[in-house]
Amino acid sequence: MKLSYHGHSIVMLESNGSKAIVDPFINGNELTDLVAGDVEVDYILLTHGHNDHVGDTVEIAKKNNATVVAPVELAGHLEGKGLETIGMNIGGSKSFEFGTIKFVHAFHSSSFTEDDGSIQYTGMPTGIILEAGDKKIYHAGDTGIFGDMKLISELNGPFDVAFVPIGDHFTMGIDDAVYATDELIKPKIVVPVHYNTFPPIKQDGETFKSRLSTTCQVLNPGETVDFN
Repeated sequence: MKLSYHGHSIVMLESNGSKAIVDPFINGNELTDLVAGDVEVDYILLTHGHNDHVGDTVEIAKKNNATVVAPVELAGHLEGKGLETIGMNIGGSKSFEFGTIKFVHAFHSSSFTEDDGSIQYTGMPTGIILEAGDKKIYHAGDTGIFGDMKLISELNGPFDVAFVPIGDHFTMGIDDAVYATDELIKPKIVVPVHYNTFPPIKQDGETFKSRLSTTCQVLNPGETVDFN
């Protein structure tokens, strides 16, 4: 299994001959190493409907004939754009070629802004748990800290890797992310995400790392998680 980070909240999973990408915000993301037209995946997994997470889903899905797996309201919205979708909801799980996913709570909001400025409600925001091979991965999505992160970990972990937002302003900042990681989620490895993409979310990943007791890998776009 290969697990890589590509800037903002983009994560790529390659397992069992299948590829999935989480929250493919590429165009407009100066930090990513990806080019939307070059991405080859079988599945697109979305945590919520904000434009900086849905990103280039339509282009990538149509080019690859990829299936979009998302919260049910967001899936319905994207189905209306001609995509093949699977709508899920919090607490639900489903197996795919690459592994199993489960949607869990995130404390945030979720809507999509169209080019004409109209806003579409896209259901509840989520985190995603991925099980691939013998690895368990938690992508927390966009979220503030909440106590049930501990319950999520106890019921679904222990997690080999957790992707946790640290950008502040729209999500947890470093203070809350340190507590969430060390005291609630308790993964073997944590990777900070959702920071430095825009001025309001400028943060230092190394500062986050220095304050943790959990092993932290601060990844540059394109780098892979080292499980060793």
